[in-house]
Amino acid sequence: MASSQIHFAVLAVSLLPGIAAAAPFLRRRPKAMIHFSFWAMAAVMLPILWAGISTVSNETAQALVVPLGLPELPFHFRLDPLAGFFLTVIALLGLFVSVYSVGYVKGLLAERPALPLIIFYALFMAGMFLVILADDAFIFLVSWELMAISSYFLVLFEDDKTENRRAGFLYLLMAHVGAVAILLSFGILAGFATGLEDFNGYTFSAMREAHVPPLWASIAFLLSFLGFGAKAGVVPLHVWLPEAHPVAPSNVSALMSGVMLKTAVYGILRFSFDLLHVAYWWWGGIVLLAGLVSAVMGILYALMQKDLKRLLAYSSVENIGVILICVGLSMIFTFHGMPLPAALAMTAGLYHILNHAMFKGLLFMGAGAVLHGAGERNMEKMGGLIHCMPWTSVFFLVGCVSISALPPFNGFVSEWLTFQAFLLSPALPGRLMNLIIPLGAALLALTGVLAATCFVKAFGVTFLGHWRGERKLNAHEADIPMRLGMGMAALACLLLGIFPTMVLRWMDSVPSQLAGGAIATSAGKFGWLWLTPIAAERASYSAPIVFLGILLVVVVSYLVLHARSGKIHRVPIWDCGFEKMTPRMQYNAASFSMPLRTIFGFLFHIRESSGATARTAHPAFPAGINYHLRIRDRIWGAIYSPLADYTFILARMAGKLQHGRIHIYLVYSFMTIIILLVFAL
Repeated sequence: MASSQIHFAVLAVSLLPGIAAAAPFLRRRPKAMIHFSFWAMAAVMLPILWAGISTVSNETAQALVVPLGLPELPFHFRLDPLAGFFLTVIALLGLFVSVYSVGYVKGLLAERPALPLIIFYALFMAGMFLVILADDAFIFLVSWELMAISSYFLVLFEDDKTENRRAGFLYLLMAHVGAVAILLSFGILAGFATGLEDFNGYTFSAMREAHVPPLWASIAFLLSFLGFGAKAGVVPLHVWLPEAHPVAPSNVSALMSGVMLKTAVYGILRFSFDLLHVAYWWWGGIVLLAGLVSAVMGILYALMQKDLKRLLAYSSVENIGVILICVGLSMIFTFHGMPLPAALAMTAGLYHILNHAMFKGLLFMGAGAVLHGAGERNMEKMGGLIHCMPWTSVFFLVGCVSISALPPFNGFVSEWLTFQAFLLSPALPGRLMNLIIPLGAALLALTGVLAATCFVKAFGVTFLGHWRGERKLNAHEADIPMRLGMGMAALACLLLGIFPTMVLRWMDSVPSQLAGGAIATSAGKFGWLWLTPIAAERASYSAPIVFLGILLVVVVSYLVLHARSGKIHRVPIWDCGFEKMTPRMQYNAASFSMPLRTIFGFLFHIRESSGATARTAHPAFPAGINYHLRIRDRIWGAIYSPLADYTFILARMAGKLQHGRIHIYLVYSFMTIIILLVFAL
């Protein structure tokens, strides 16, 4: 039974390239191709989901060697609780998005063929699963490249657009910079691992047993955090994320934001806790600081956006920051020999990984439904969609409430657990930690408030009020597969929020494996009804009771308001005695964020201008006003733009070496040989 789990997982993952290979045979029947491919991929998710859930439940670890790699370098796979948890997250969202894609991709057929999207979608899913299952540096990096290259082609699906090509280039560049850093970190560990002389040092089992000197261990950690942080979108390595996620198809955006970023978090956990064993407390301090900066800056960037998908992309930076806060706290507690607080912090981070996959996947699917039904993603030109897209609006609202960390949905539980971990920080030795960590808790609270503000804006401007666009509103509801995919994700958000104790009991083997502690006993001491992370005397939360209380208030309010006909009166909108409101008089995305833009504007590069469209008899009464607002990321201008300029300068200088004369090239070759001979001596 134990060995069957990894065999099932590897066999199921191997079916995904098979689906990609079979899709071209149906290219003459595109709708049949779409149905076959995505329903088949949804079915493949089920055995992977079973393998992940059962591995975490049984606290087992299985290994498998497949002789497919280079000579003397076979592929090593391993399925332990950490890998099982991430398999579960990826497969669960993959199931929902694959069902959603049946309807979504059919809507793209009028614009371009769906075959490339299907092929690279399947390879992208396979790459993510293989990264999680890999147990040696070789297959890990091969899978990492498969995931990066396939997602690059998905970002370039609409390759006729300049913004897509630019986003794809930036994404590929950052992905490979990160991959080089990861390769170097693996190289350091392999260099100190036993068995390097016969190629066994590249396996993770050899790296776990390696005795790495402190300096090299720290260098390896920093390189790995740089590489995985670039993929995760940690500030200031986030610049590719808001460019790539918005231009990709929405089903791909849901996967990239919901689970691809989590593969980077998996890499951080695997490298720091499993391979390097958290040697220093300041490793956790760096992760914690990066998480705090990413959380605050990510949500501030999101608040300033008017593009719905770009807002969601920046919000992913914020949520990755929240996850890294938990990882950093767990590393600090682990170093100081405090297994219970370390387990609590890691559990909070793992729960937020699962939660973020569900509600961010749901929100990107909702954004895709809006783009599919209304043909618009600029919030300044939307509004009133709740009337013609009621199902989408309900599902999107569930995602907004969940990501805003409001009960009874799942986002509240993970952030509440994170605050509980912060409250245990006074037990840490040292005044520095006792000073910094409470400040981190305050920044996390600020992030939560800003997140709620951001998604009040996202839902209100998009779905409420009147249509703001210049053309006539002609939106339609998403079709059944799209609604089914969004509905399953929304239900998952609700269930994860109502029954957290059961989920924590299931995932408890992961912090036990990595942090040496577990909270299932204390968290479920009073059964499934109450969540008591450490002890009931410290804090407790009953999600089912909160849910029933909210449901009771809603039902009573509905009955009171609808007890008699005519109780509710509909009248024209009243605004200080003026009833003739027009859509252009509504709050829009820019006006909603104006107060926060005033407070935090120094963090951005803002250009704001306005002027009259035409002259009239009196300057106080112009015929119209043009207003322009441009907000740019200061990090791009401060770091990446100068770096790009210097790169082009060096490229032009290097280009002067190309004279087009064969005898000069022969001189270059001769000089290179002489230099190599000198160093060889």
